[in-house]
Amino acid sequence: MTAIQICALIILILLVGIICWVGYRGGLIDGRIEGIDEGKAIQQSDSSGEIRELQLLLDQARDHHKRLYTRYKQALDVSKLGTQDRETLLAIAKQLKLSAETFNALKSADQANRATDLRDKALHLAALLEPVAQEHAA
Repeated sequence: MTAIQICALIILILLVGIICWVGYRGGLIDGRIEGIDEGKAIQQSDSSGEIRELQLLLDQARDHHKRLYTRYKQALDVSKLGTQDRETLLAIAKQLKLSAETFNALKSADQANRATDLRDKALHLAALLEPVAQEHAA
């Protein structure tokens, strides 16, 4: 080998080394940039997921609050029932007893049973209002 061939071989080896080093560094930098971008995308999707979950929890809490408020209003309306409503239920029960007796006399057992059942329900409701009536009297 001549001196020129040896110099060309050394230059060729150096050029291959430089090209490999530049390719390695370029790939490393591109990989880092891609990793950072992917990490940001994952972080944004996680935060979007958390926001979505929190929104669902908020919607559920609102629905629960609406149901509780509806029940509160119903309970408030029931608590406003008093002695007069209890007396009305007792009068209804009395009329239903009369109806049941009339249907029994007319041999209409189905209607008599229905009137008796309704009378029992009216008496039950009146019994539920009895403590309320006593509280309002006190």
